[in-house]
Amino acid sequence: MFDAPHPAPPHAAVPGTDLRRYAALSIVAALVTIGMKTAGWRLTGSVGLLADALESLVNLGAACLAFWAVWYAARPPDDDHAFGHDKAEYFAAGIEGALVLLAAGSIVWAAIPRLIHPEPIADGFVGAAISGAASLVNLFVARVLRRAGERHRSPTLVADAHHLMTDVWSSVGVVVAVVLVAVTGWAILDPLVALVMAVVIVRTGYTLVRGAAGGLMDTALSPDEIADLETILRRHCAEGLDFHALRTRRSGTRRFASVHVLVPPDWTVQRGHDLCEALEAEMRAAVPGLSTITHLEPLGDPASDDDLPLDRF
Repeated sequence: MFDAPHPAPPHAAVPGTDLRRYAALSIVAALVTIGMKTAGWRLTGSVGLLADALESLVNLGAACLAFWAVWYAARPPDDDHAFGHDKAEYFAAGIEGALVLLAAGSIVWAAIPRLIHPEPIADGFVGAAISGAASLVNLFVARVLRRAGERHRSPTLVADAHHLMTDVWSSVGVVVAVVLVAVTGWAILDPLVALVMAVVIVRTGYTLVRGAAGGLMDTALSPDEIADLETILRRHCAEGLDFHALRTRRSGTRRFASVHVLVPPDWTVQRGHDLCEALEAEMRAAVPGLSTITHLEPLGDPASDDDLPLDRF
């Protein structure tokens, strides 16, 4: 499986980038692998290959959903969505995680009868070759999607990459099972390996659903990103100012931060404004794609402390 992603600058930093072409690549890969794995299942009768083909069918639905999500998330802000449409990607990633769990359930459903009544596999080596070739297709596409998803901070593409890597590992399991059955004649190995695949897939599905839920719940930026912002703010404290109420959140490809800047009460509005402009520029440079809001307050005003809680009543 992939390690936890460490996103690079968002696609907002790469003007003109259309992420739909990556989702379209995933759709093509799903169609190709469905055909290959179905042919392998028809030749061998392997429940492992059938489970693998069912998962590729789920991949096709997920890829179509990803295509819609990256298109909708790229729409500019409007009157009803002043902060953009980026969270559509989290919905897609969550649904994709649910589809992964559905694929695991389908594998279990197909494997249990074969576990009770094992059946021999025909043309095992041919089936293994077909499944292996399909896994190479998915491996290539998964790597492309992962790089694009991390570079453009797209939860949808990262989720699709994880999904396809699950398919790769599933296919590897199928190849191993089919070859073992062909060599040993132990037909029960086919459904046993399919059940092991289902357990692995459940873990990936859970991870995707949990990550999508975190995005929908306005999870804060990473500790490293927050530390970078705090370093910038503390550096300006030497000018006789202070800050508090730094709040951050992520939404799809975008990042948001707000902070209250406390300056000496004898500063002019212009001087305070110039400082905030400089701060925001430095913060955006430290966290590409960041949208910032600064609130100017006078040092020593007791009312400033009332802003520390998230909600002010």
